[in-house]
Amino acid sequence: MSGLEKLQKNLGYEFKDTKLLAHALEHKSTHSGLNNERLEFLGDAVLDLIVGEYLFKKFKNQHNEGDLSKLRAALVNEASFAKIAKMLEIGEFLHISPAEERNGGRNKPSLLSDALEATMGAIYLESGLEAVRKIFIKLLEKEYKNIDTSTLYKDYKTQLQELTQAHFGSLPSYELISTKGPDHKKIFEMALFLNGKQISTAQGDSKKQAEQASAKIALELLFAKSSTKPSKISNKKEPKSTKNKGTK
Repeated sequence: MSGLEKLQKNLGYEFKDTKLLAHALEHKSTHSGLNNERLEFLGDAVLDLIVGEYLFKKFKNQHNEGDLSKLRAALVNEASFAKIAKMLEIGEFLHISPAEERNGGRNKPSLLSDALEATMGAIYLESGLEAVRKIFIKLLEKEYKNIDTSTLYKDYKTQLQELTQAHFGSLPSYELISTKGPDHKKIFEMALFLNGKQISTAQGDSKKQAEQASAKIALELLFAKSSTKPSKISNKKEPKSTKNKGTK
């Protein structure tokens, strides 16, 4: 059984045009003139819609918009997609450069997640939305046996820690900037730092609450929506800070 045949078996889907699947597995490091970034872009949008619709129908009146958004964020992200990609053994079939191979590219969450999105984008182009929905929801439910806020949602500090460790190789730190107000109603302001640079500040009724709020802001500043692609960290000594009076 060839590599692509094995992957198709893992997917439960047989491509009419296997060149489309090969395209989805082509990483930009090969400099071949063809890579999977456009298919990844398409797959990201398709999976965002599919998971959003799935949660909307699954929970109906059980969760409000905020809870559904948290659930979607817990499922539609690099770490989640990388887990599903590993289940499919996608890393084994990636076409990457020798340098990326030496750097452990076949096991990098970012490459695995991108390849999964690109593969779903390729299936969408060939067979449409319903085919992707059927395949991906089956994979999602296989990886996550119990999809609910109590088991999936992670606090903002944990999410940020996992992403900064994966993308930047470092962990955020927090520093108390100020306190104000009477003892029975103090407001704490915390600053979040990454690699020695201040990324965000936020306020809360407790240090923990302020830390969570500053981590939420940092997630929004550093990572692009659901795809969790890192933004560049400013080299300015005093980057623009964002304040928040606290979390709900």
